[in-house]
Amino acid sequence: MGAKVKTFDCVEWKDRAQERLWAEYEARKDEFASEVEFLNAKADESEIAKIVRAKIARAKAAAAKG
Repeated sequence: MGAKVKTFDCVEWKDRAQERLWAEYEARKDEFASEVEFLNAKADESEIAKIVRAKIARAKAAAAKG
């Protein structure tokens, strides 16, 4: 039995995503004080980031209640 042929390479996908983000940062870096500020702004545009942040906020609130 041979190895299964991969149809998706997650490392390649991640590398391409990082390259796109870095290229956008380089083009817009005058708008931001740092790379972290840029990444936070990009996360603010993301629906998944909004969902994750809301989930974290709910968990923190529940933990604070005891």
